[in-house]
Amino acid sequence: MSEWNKKRRVMRRYDQSAKAYDTLYQEEQEAKIRTAMDNLTLNKGSIVLDAGCGTGSLFKHVARKTKFVVGTDISRGILKEAMKKARQHKKVALVLADVDNMPFSDSVFEIVFAITLLQNTPNPRATLYEIERLSQANATIVVTGLRKAFTEEGFSMMLKQANLNVAKVQIDRHMREYVAVCMRMCR
Repeated sequence: MSEWNKKRRVMRRYDQSAKAYDTLYQEEQEAKIRTAMDNLTLNKGSIVLDAGCGTGSLFKHVARKTKFVVGTDISRGILKEAMKKARQHKKVALVLADVDNMPFSDSVFEIVFAITLLQNTPNPRATLYEIERLSQANATIVVTGLRKAFTEEGFSMMLKQANLNVAKVQIDRHMREYVAVCMRMCR
């Protein structure tokens, strides 16, 4: 299957499930977000990217504690749901974008979240390289990976190959995903 065909399939799936997404997955999403938040420090001056933001579950955790949050997603339907949450925060903007080709300059973001994203992309390494491109030197990057899609070793190796220094990989038997807190290494 071509990369674009996979992206279209993911887009359609999320467009169709957008209204029910929080009902189905909110508890699981919150567990991943809480795990990530327990392992990082937010800075009031930080500009944050939520790549593949879904319905915007992360916004309430970071919008008041940082300077600005940008959420991107490829699904119009899911972004409509995210808009409901974004309206509650003055410092959140949403952008319809492909996570492999985001419309931002290099080295803009100090913190990047990629939660429930990699397993939905045709080439997770390319997605990580794009995230790395957008991240400032020493940026904090939170990435999750579905355990069904990645082995722990393969997941860690993929992060390292994307120039990310893995500070911690959290594995909780109650979660279906690894949660990695990384730092972008300087070149």
